[in-house]
Amino acid sequence: MTSDPISDMLVRIRNAMKAGLPSVEMPGSRLKGEIARVMKAEGYIAGFTLTQAIPRVLSIELKYNDDAEPAIRGLRRESKPGLRKFCGVQDIPSVLGGMGVAILSTSGGVISGKEARQRKLGGELICTIW
Repeated sequence: MTSDPISDMLVRIRNAMKAGLPSVEMPGSRLKGEIARVMKAEGYIAGFTLTQAIPRVLSIELKYNDDAEPAIRGLRRESKPGLRKFCGVQDIPSVLGGMGVAILSTSGGVISGKEARQRKLGGELICTIW
């Protein structure tokens, strides 16, 4: 049992990328599945599957370029259980001058920072990826 399952997810992805593994499995949840959906839409992972059977398992297929370098250069958990980080539309961070993506949990669901600006939604800043 982890106190921060989202941070555990990001650390597992980071460790698998450093080890050069083709995929990584972890305990799944709807929120983790939504974060993986945004990561796939932004091109940071090749794909994912979330089993519906109990216990849920999230399997993420990692993406590498032709030189075996990972698509994800870095991940950072922004909002932590001890210190939540909320941002309005004007406060959504631009990650690496637009080269990265911020993932937010809004009233419209889990979406990227770019989509949140277009839909004029603020929310909890979950993590940043570059």
